[in-house]
Amino acid sequence: MPPSYTRFSTSIQPESAFTVLAVARQLIAAGKEVIELEIGDSPFATPDGAVEAGIQAIRDGRTTYGPSVGLPEFRAAAAAYVTEEHGFEVTAKHVVAGPGAKTFEQLFCEAFLEPEDGVLVFSPYFPTYAANIARRGARMVLSSLRASHAFRPNVGDVRRFLDEDSRAKAIFLNSPHNPTGGVATGDDLRGLADLVRGRDVAVFSDEPYDCMVWEGRHQSLLAQPGMLEQTVAAYTFSKSFSMSGWRLGYAVSSPETVQVFDLLTNTALSCVAPFTQLAGVAALQHDRQYRDDRMKEFHRKVELLVRGVNTIDGVTCLMPGGTFYVFPSVAEICNRHGITSHGLAMYLLEGADERLGVACLGGECFGAAGAGFLRLSCAQPDDRLTAAVSFIAAATTRDDRIVAYLDAHPDHRLETPYALSD
Repeated sequence: MPPSYTRFSTSIQPESAFTVLAVARQLIAAGKEVIELEIGDSPFATPDGAVEAGIQAIRDGRTTYGPSVGLPEFRAAAAAYVTEEHGFEVTAKHVVAGPGAKTFEQLFCEAFLEPEDGVLVFSPYFPTYAANIARRGARMVLSSLRASHAFRPNVGDVRRFLDEDSRAKAIFLNSPHNPTGGVATGDDLRGLADLVRGRDVAVFSDEPYDCMVWEGRHQSLLAQPGMLEQTVAAYTFSKSFSMSGWRLGYAVSSPETVQVFDLLTNTALSCVAPFTQLAGVAALQHDRQYRDDRMKEFHRKVELLVRGVNTIDGVTCLMPGGTFYVFPSVAEICNRHGITSHGLAMYLLEGADERLGVACLGGECFGAAGAGFLRLSCAQPDDRLTAAVSFIAAATTRDDRIVAYLDAHPDHRLETPYALSD
């Protein structure tokens, strides 16, 4: 008899974007045309300087183990970049390397959480937060983000969490926010910092979209007085420098926390490939203009898609403050047809047309507070974004096809209508 699996491994939910991606790729392989708006990946090439630096590092033999905390030159370059870009001073001793930003969720939980500790999470939320908190046996406490508040964090909920939860220990903050595009203001960050400063509470500040703030500049909780000691901020090269497949990121925190992350990295990951880190150094030092040009293109695409989806009957969409996602409300359409927003997303991919589909994500993929919304990535050429809008507009009026899809997929039926306002 095979050994039994743990309750955790049999209950964990995957990141939904990759699940829908797999379905989309299966349909494409079978001959269907799919406009892919489901995955948060850059459509642009890695900058030439980073590519050449990575190749040269391989030729130079930088293919062996490196320090678990990261190469000294990478840590120094990341610290200089954060200091110059985000307006607060850090040094190499404040930086630890990682294979992207996602791994720092797990390391943060291992460093700070005990079983039954409370963790405040703003919802909708990035789906791997739940899995990493569950790994430690801790509890998620949810605070709903609302369109009427521009999907900004509710500082009042932070106060209630800290006052009422007897084991309040951590907060997960994501700004700019995936999936909603909400951006925490300076007042939001000051209010949060004032509440947690001096308490035995740690903050995971997830900042992979730091270069995708569409008005003003990115603001980090780390810049608030005293927050370097209580915060771990995670960054990645995947979005800003189009390096998702290189698997490179870094976290910034106090030197004491970096030492803990060094040990945890050593025991779990060994190290990040040195040649990947050296490609990252080149990107940070020489490819910022390339980054800025690509961010302008993303901003334009976001505006294009928001304008488009707002022309669809039954859809309302805020202009996101950041990220390359749009998060339209489709509650009216869902209520009209008795279909969940996740069901609507899968219908657009699988059931609306035999030859063409649009891949996107239902808001439930990011927690219950996302129900009634869709998340669409802008990482496609302009003509494909325009075609996706036209397809969605037509597909949501094909009553007979929606009925047939629900008959074949009754689990997507909407039992209780969505609220049409906050």
